[in-house]
Amino acid sequence: MLNLIFLHKNYIIAILVFLFLSIICQITLGVIYHKLIWETEHMSSTANKSLQQLKLKFSGCRKINEKVSNVPIFVDRFISRIKIGGLPLSLLKHLSGQLILLSVLIAGIGACMGIVNNESFISIAPFYAISFLGLYCYFAVSSLVDIPGKIKILHINLVDYLENHLASRLEQAELDMQLIQPEQKETPRTKGTAAGSPTPAGTDLNTGSNAAVNAGMNTDIPTDATPGVDAQETFTFSKDEAEELEHLLKELLL
Repeated sequence: MLNLIFLHKNYIIAILVFLFLSIICQITLGVIYHKLIWETEHMSSTANKSLQQLKLKFSGCRKINEKVSNVPIFVDRFISRIKIGGLPLSLLKHLSGQLILLSVLIAGIGACMGIVNNESFISIAPFYAISFLGLYCYFAVSSLVDIPGKIKILHINLVDYLENHLASRLEQAELDMQLIQPEQKETPRTKGTAAGSPTPAGTDLNTGSNAAVNAGMNTDIPTDATPGVDAQETFTFSKDEAEELEHLLKELLL
């Protein structure tokens, strides 16, 4: 068997190289999407530049248009534009499929060349065996990595964060700013009114005390009650009590 492989070693090496590269592309895609899924579960503290740009872009669209009408399409556009080393991940996915097809094509060319050279079936059998084993390994790795499933999970996580977390935070921030701005406008006015209305100087404190005492002494004078309002209880002071109250008020005020 080894002699048959070394008989067509150039074809066999090319088939194995392309097969290996296609599997490496699949594994690389799986690792990248898995890392992105983990980052989306910690979006508030993520250090991923792509996700940070997504949050900034979403916030900017919210400020300009007040809301993003179709968040799933916004997320799909972001996922389709994810790049690694300047290459989009979608291109890497297509490259993986093209490499496995190229390996099968080389195997077919090698088998055809063996038939043209009148080689026996046993001598060209390694091409068929490697092609079938390579296809099996490729699809097995693809099913284990599950790129479509990871893209779906990433899409769900991003839509959930943008609609249920970031959007509500932006709305709350806007409400807070609307509440803060009127308070900032009112504070200069209140300061101006407080500075422009000082307490008048030269008021006699005794007049205030006399007025309070006279008010207390005249509480026994009946007043006409307004309709619908119950008359309040009135209190009367004797002359001695009024003088004592006046003396106490003078001491307190002076």
